Amino acid sequence: MPAQQIIRIPILPFNMVNAHLIRSEAGSILVDTGIPGSERKIERVLSRHGLSFKDIKLIVVTHAHTDHAGSAATVRELSGAPILAHQDDVDFYTRKIPMTYCTTGWAGRIFVKTPVPHEPYQGFQPDILLKNADATSLEEFGVDGVIRHTAGHTPGSIAIELATKDAMVGDLIASGILIGGIAFNSRAMRPPFEDDPQTVARELQRLVRAGAERFHMGHGGPLGAAEVLRHARLLSTMTPGPCMSPGCEHPSH
Repeated sequence: MPAQQIIRIPILPFNMVNAHLIRSEAGSILVDTGIPGSERKIERVLSRHGLSFKDIKLIVVTHAHTDHAGSAATVRELSGAPILAHQDDVDFYTRKIPMTYCTTGWAGRIFVKTPVPHEPYQGFQPDILLKNADATSLEEFGVDGVIRHTAGHTPGSIAIELATKDAMVGDLIASGILIGGIAFNSRAMRPPFEDDPQTVARELQRLVRAGAERFHMGHGGPLGAAEVLRHARLLSTMTPGPCMSPGCEHPSH
């Protein structure tokens, strides 16, 4: 299998929102696409590394929040690459129902009242659907790794586990002041929204047991396994927070 490189794509300053590129000699996988209109920022990073949209062989969207799925439809048009996502977030991706938000604290309760989390993006139907707890190999796309369902942040959140002992976990975990902001990037924290902290804790602990040593996320990071485990132990003692969007079901769904 060709050597792999993880390239962070900053969507907002101070690592507040990140996409990532998994680059190999056989092609590249884009993990998340940022807020709507992020395609030019993605293009600039691709160009800096001698790549173009056509080098993207697969687009993985870790979950349906607008800062991760916002530019997916546009990047698919520009690259011709298929989008892979989990079936449990499909109704959000297609805009059939509005996204739901279970807040994790005062910051989330303020944030959910602003327009930012609710910014609309072009709906899309994923080309490849991960179902239930199935694992999908990335070998055909030139990357040595698998994708698995990692529920707890949203119903259909997913993560990538690479043979290099890197994990791409979306918003299962965050770090830093202002979710990846100006300080304490090495300190794990909860993202503003999270369906079920105990489920997230189990998923993070499983990833560490499976061999993950470096965790790359949408906000801040990366983090090492020891800090992830510390955070997971704290989460395991918590109960789900209030859901702040119309139609939000109990987060154990």
